[in-house]
Amino acid sequence: MHISRWVGSRGRRARAGVALGVAVAALASTPAATAAQEAEEGPRQDTLVFPVDPITVTATRTPREVFTTPTPVTVVERSQIREKVPNNAADLFRDLPGLDVNGVGVTQVRPSIRGQRGQRILLLADGLRLNNSRRQQDFGEIPALLDVGAIDRVEVVRGPSSVLYGTDAIGGVVNMITRTPVQDGVHGTLGYKYGSVEGQHRGMGRFFGRFGSLDIQGGFTARDAGYYAAPAGSFGEIQLTDDTPVHDTGVRDRSLDLRVGYQLSRRNAVWVKYEGYRADEAGFGYVDPATYDPGAAEIRIRYPDQDFWKTSVGYGITDVRSAVLDRIDLVGYFQNNKRTLTMDIATSFGPQAPPGAGMVMATENFTDLATTGFRLEAKKLAWQRVLFTYGVDYFRDRSENTDQAFTTIGGFGPPMEEESDLSRVPNAVYQSIGAFAQGEIEVSRRASIVLGARYQNVDAETRETANWDGTQTTKSDETMVGSANAIVEVARGLSLVGSVGRAFRAPNIIEWFFEGPTPEGSGYQVANPDLTAETSLNVDLGLRYRNTWLAAETFVFRNKIFDGIRISPTGEEVGGLPAFRNVNVDELLYRGVEVAATFFLPSGFSVGAGYTHLESQDVLEPNNPVGETFANKLTASLRYDAPNDRFWAAYEVRHNGDQKDVDLGTNPIGEILPAFTVHNLRGGVTLLETAAGMKHRVGVTVANLTNELYAEFSNASFFRPEPKRNLFVTYEVAF
Repeated sequence: MHISRWVGSRGRRARAGVALGVAVAALASTPAATAAQEAEEGPRQDTLVFPVDPITVTATRTPREVFTTPTPVTVVERSQIREKVPNNAADLFRDLPGLDVNGVGVTQVRPSIRGQRGQRILLLADGLRLNNSRRQQDFGEIPALLDVGAIDRVEVVRGPSSVLYGTDAIGGVVNMITRTPVQDGVHGTLGYKYGSVEGQHRGMGRFFGRFGSLDIQGGFTARDAGYYAAPAGSFGEIQLTDDTPVHDTGVRDRSLDLRVGYQLSRRNAVWVKYEGYRADEAGFGYVDPATYDPGAAEIRIRYPDQDFWKTSVGYGITDVRSAVLDRIDLVGYFQNNKRTLTMDIATSFGPQAPPGAGMVMATENFTDLATTGFRLEAKKLAWQRVLFTYGVDYFRDRSENTDQAFTTIGGFGPPMEEESDLSRVPNAVYQSIGAFAQGEIEVSRRASIVLGARYQNVDAETRETANWDGTQTTKSDETMVGSANAIVEVARGLSLVGSVGRAFRAPNIIEWFFEGPTPEGSGYQVANPDLTAETSLNVDLGLRYRNTWLAAETFVFRNKIFDGIRISPTGEEVGGLPAFRNVNVDELLYRGVEVAATFFLPSGFSVGAGYTHLESQDVLEPNNPVGETFANKLTASLRYDAPNDRFWAAYEVRHNGDQKDVDLGTNPIGEILPAFTVHNLRGGVTLLETAAGMKHRVGVTVANLTNELYAEFSNASFFRPEPKRNLFVTYEVAF
């Protein structure tokens, strides 16, 4: 992208072939109307690269083609989202190089990037934070907070991005960008989805309207799904003789959103948006251990209810004609996230104890997290070759919670019961303010450089909390980070990409202040208010190539995390449980290779392939396994698109190699996580297209075609396998 052709308020032209249509979107919460958005979802063959290069704004905060973006980035567009029929945005990650998933079920799947997950991944909706500072480190917020039917595209920065986004972006960024009206009049979709294994029924509707200076959009979704069943088979040393329920993997959830925008003048625009989400009876998922590991404790973790709502307001000014800025955008938001978490653990005292002797522990936690935040961002084009982006962002989490615990011991006469309402985490305020600046420099028509830096301060303060026996504490952490990215077209259609950057993640409320039994019931976590921020140094080097029949890219990366936060045993016991504590580990090293290619064959056929290799190491203790994903993943696909765009079909296969760099303890799987191969079939047809432009589409997916018993990496040690062969059917009317 030539920066001198940046689309701004002064009417400069965009790069040929990319019609942005409006001024550069300074905030991803007000995405630019692009040709890709206006197109009616034509056929795509998407891996990491596309025959029609999509636009990304997340990586640099300026619209760029993926091919010309100087950092590893993945974009999944609306046509892919419709064809993949995901339950939430993270489900799209399973077949993409460098990406994986964590969690099971309809709503609890979360993203993993290059072996990083949970709070090391920053989750955004239209550029605004969804991360929850009250979550466990390895379980970030769920992407299901944003209705997947509202998403226009998902942009993923594979690697650190703290300069633009601050804390938590140490492993990568996932930005879910919603659709906005781009055509005059009223348009919309109505749809239905059915899933056979979990008995899923999902209905949705969405409308878009543009009337002169006024635009409006909204939508709703209602979904009911039960738990699914895993197929019979073997996974390592685990044997399931029959189809087996994976309990607590369903949900009843609803979502609603409404956005209104108004063009006050040629230079000024304002918008307001409301989003709401409610989920009931979701869960962590579990298999009755009697079916694969008799005598093991039964652990059930559920989310009986979760309520989330957000109101955001944005204001933008273009054509400022100032010496320091051409455009400025301000967005503010308030969101509230209430969640109940229950955990039930049933253990037997073994064959030496009286019959029926055992213990049941039941805990309940209610959390109310209110977040206020804003982002102020400005852009200035200088000397026709340098585009400055700079600004300040802020968020403040106010957390309140209550805890209850019940313990019952039976088998030794009358049951012995104990009750406690001791709070495990104090009420707290967690806030962050950061200032950032970035320059995109067009060195020549073939080369550009992006340089950036950020200062950020994070403060946490405990508040008065009923039934909490700790002392009030104030923590503060400040960090400076920077990055340098470059892209050079070394030959026609061939570009070299390089980046180096420092990122960080401040400890959250749980890591600093949690004191009590761990959610899995396997130990007791001791608070550590002396934790410091994780920092990292990441280096990427890659090649991108494209012509009329091939699009391909490959990246090698090296990410070293300093003072990485990991749970570590203290060697003591608390309440009969082994004690653990979060500590700063000096160095964790992650290295890997990502490869993706799509070949466009004659007569509407295309072939895609992807490969990921990842190595992880505790530098100071090389024998300590720290792997958090499979070491190797290979994917391939064969696709056909009918010339009249009425029909498409695809076959997909994914193979994950076994993983030895993992500590499974006494897990019945065995000493290594076994390899597995999954096959999927997909297809779709446009049944009817009227002269008025109304389309009726049907999509069919057969997932896990061969009925393979398998579990994704983080779901294997606490065994929660994936569903058996599953049929999804979708019907959509677009008008």
